[in-house]
Amino acid sequence: MTSSDINKVEQLLADALRPIEPPQRLSGRVEDTLSAVTQAAAEELSDWAEELSESELRALRDPRNWVRPVVAVSAGGLATGALVLLEIRRRGRQQTRGGLGALTSRLK
Repeated sequence: MTSSDINKVEQLLADALRPIEPPQRLSGRVEDTLSAVTQAAAEELSDWAEELSESELRALRDPRNWVRPVVAVSAGGLATGALVLLEIRRRGRQQTRGGLGALTSRLK
């Protein structure tokens, strides 16, 4: 292989491995949806806790009655975790702009 062939291969690899950023509005919509799920789960738990009577509190000893709070906690926890991961990913991307270019220059 000649040096020009190697450069062409390197350029093709760089083009093929270039990250594709999703549209900004998609990221905003995902964050809005996850925030809404988190808020709805918190409201559901709050409403559920306020509705409990003394007999229902005693009934909580039975695991079959745990479905509503477990679903709300799970949904809220997953949505909150996803929001945290999105924020970590966004900050990581801002810090490592040009990651493939830096890697390519180091390899040369």
